[in-house]
Amino acid sequence: MWLSIVLFKAACELSLMFILGRGVLGVWIGEGRSQNVFWQMLDVAASPALRLTRSVSPKRLRDRHIPLVTIVWLFGLWVAVVKLKISRCVVSGINTCI
Repeated sequence: MWLSIVLFKAACELSLMFILGRGVLGVWIGEGRSQNVFWQMLDVAASPALRLTRSVSPKRLRDRHIPLVTIVWLFGLWVAVVKLKISRCVVSGINTCI
């Protein structure tokens, strides 16, 4: 159980970093981002979370808002997993959490 919590937290953190990195790089590069190799790698890495958000969101939500919605729910999920991890640490003792 402990390993699954840590791995799930890491997956949330990685997805958030991929989406945020994609956004920063997209603003920095501008229009030529689709030809940039780093943009393409971040786009591939961020696509599972973005596709999941697109599939469960209403169709009237514009595609340009999907990354922001994804960041919001991933951050909320990350907070929930951190709370779960802290509660497990309190129950099992702080020495097992290090």
